[in-house]
Amino acid sequence: MATKARERLVQAAEKLFYAEGIRAVGVERLLAESGVGRASFYRHFDGKDDLVVTMLRGYDERWRSWLAQAVADRGGSPLAVFDALAESFATEDFRGCASINAMVEITDPTSPAHRVAAEHKRSVIAYLEELLASAGHPEPAALAERFILLLDGATVTALRERSAEPAQRAREIAATLLAPPAPEKPATAGKDLHPAGKRS
Repeated sequence: MATKARERLVQAAEKLFYAEGIRAVGVERLLAESGVGRASFYRHFDGKDDLVVTMLRGYDERWRSWLAQAVADRGGSPLAVFDALAESFATEDFRGCASINAMVEITDPTSPAHRVAAEHKRSVIAYLEELLASAGHPEPAALAERFILLLDGATVTALRERSAEPAQRAREIAATLLAPPAPEKPATAGKDLHPAGKRS
């Protein structure tokens, strides 16, 4: 029963914090949503901040697992990341990235919740680097940093526009980053510096 009470609290936190925001949801609301008593809450967590950290760690693990599977299901191409995002953006309950949302609300970079949210982003960058390296792209670390800019930008834009289309726009930009450079045009040899009729 104790494990179930903890799970219900975490599930309630995931649902409410994502939908309404961390600061907007208090302990009383979490208890009402989860059906867990106050004494039980404090047996499992030191307080709301502790629950936020637990929720963010769970989000990190599930989201990265989902992304890896979604990319694999689409053939494993680095560009498939954006196709997976488009699917996520199209869901009715999409509210952006829980880690970004947490860092916006909890601005102190030394706080445990902020650190966990930031670590999520570093883990996603590491996954992107591995994906790009496996696909044979040069300088995968630098590309991964550019990809995370596109992912985060598309996520925030999708939230603003209420559309999955930003994922497609980000995909198009990413494709240009992965395209091989155009070959240099050969220099014109033997160019006549004296047009006909103008020779000295």
